[in-house]
Amino acid sequence: MRKIVTEDLVYEILSAIEEIPEGKVASYGQIARLIGRDKNARLVGKVLSRAEDYGDYPCHRVVNHSGRIAPNFPEQKDRLLAEGVAFKNDTCVDLEKHRWEI
Repeated sequence: MRKIVTEDLVYEILSAIEEIPEGKVASYGQIARLIGRDKNARLVGKVLSRAEDYGDYPCHRVVNHSGRIAPNFPEQKDRLLAEGVAFKNDTCVDLEKHRWEI
């Protein structure tokens, strides 16, 4: 990661992720807005790709803006299904039912 990703920023993102309730999902952009970095959705994704280095966070509750799950995170769908999250198709969460309203 680049130097713009400080430990404080990582934990700010992960703290926001911890707030997502079970059975709900948020987009990378929602998390970026929540921490005051509106245009940094990709940065959120980059941090989440390394989140296991920092502990156990519910990163499976973060999807892209259209509800698509991460292609390189095979356990994500099973974890979401276990929490009662419905899917519109094989790879997209039903955001109308499960979007976390911040």
